[in-house]
Amino acid sequence: MSPGIVVLVAAVVAGVLLSVLKTWYDGRFRATRVIEGQAVSKPETSTDQLTAEDIGADLGERATLLQFSSAFCAPCRATRRVLAEVETMVDGVRHVELDAESNLELVRRLNILRTPTVLVLDAAGDTVTRASGAPRKADVIAALGAAVDRQAS
Repeated sequence: MSPGIVVLVAAVVAGVLLSVLKTWYDGRFRATRVIEGQAVSKPETSTDQLTAEDIGADLGERATLLQFSSAFCAPCRATRRVLAEVETMVDGVRHVELDAESNLELVRRLNILRTPTVLVLDAAGDTVTRASGAPRKADVIAALGAAVDRQAS
């Protein structure tokens, strides 16, 4: 077998594996911190706590879905639709969308690396969980459940 064919097959296999991994992790909510092997929702510092002044809008009574988007991002539009639909379904939840380019200080502070990124904030403005990529509606509702449960306890 020629070396060119081996390189081609290896490149195709690597591309397929990377595509599967991206599909698996894209839009999945994850804990904001991990300490000693356990997911920790409450940040140790207040850098993950946001106020209405930080985001330029009021926080939701029970939770806030904070979406970072960019102008030419197709998944951002799909995420906007999903989050707006969840906002209408769940009482006390507010969806706020911010342009990442216009809010670079906040993007750097929260370590936002790509758009769309969705942060789920509890009623106090603490980051409960986050997802990079377009999340599914069921995952958003589950993440909201964690934010509301945390508030109740």
